[in-house]
Amino acid sequence: MSGPRQTSADGACDPAALPHAAIHDRLGIRIVSASPRRCVGTMPVEGNTQPAGLLHGGASCVLAESLGSIAATLYAAPDRVALGVDLNATHHRPVSSGTVTGVATPVHLGRTTATYEIAISDEEGRRVCTARLTCYLRPAEGARREDSGVR
Repeated sequence: MSGPRQTSADGACDPAALPHAAIHDRLGIRIVSASPRRCVGTMPVEGNTQPAGLLHGGASCVLAESLGSIAATLYAAPDRVALGVDLNATHHRPVSSGTVTGVATPVHLGRTTATYEIAISDEEGRRVCTARLTCYLRPAEGARREDSGVR
């Protein structure tokens, strides 16, 4: 993901200005708000379940990685690109219907890495999954290494 136009001093971006991600269409993910310090998105449970009828853990991981990657990309822009290098998730409780909401907030914002915690909750506000995503921040195409601080 590259190139979202930031529209405010805090790096926030109009979600409609984010690059298209086909997987968001397939899973019904909707980005509600996006900035380097907080990225919020929703996903329906229906259509994203395992055979037992519960929200699939992999779908939660896609939501988590999407939100963390968007926030990291906004943090890294314009001279660096965020690439996910580690994702882990703990699934706390099952969900069988409704919509889940994910909120990504930074744990670490550095020169070469950014780490986000993503809390996913059900419609009653109960946490169903906690994920952590670390992104490597590499120089963007055309950026000079000595200017980026990456050696």
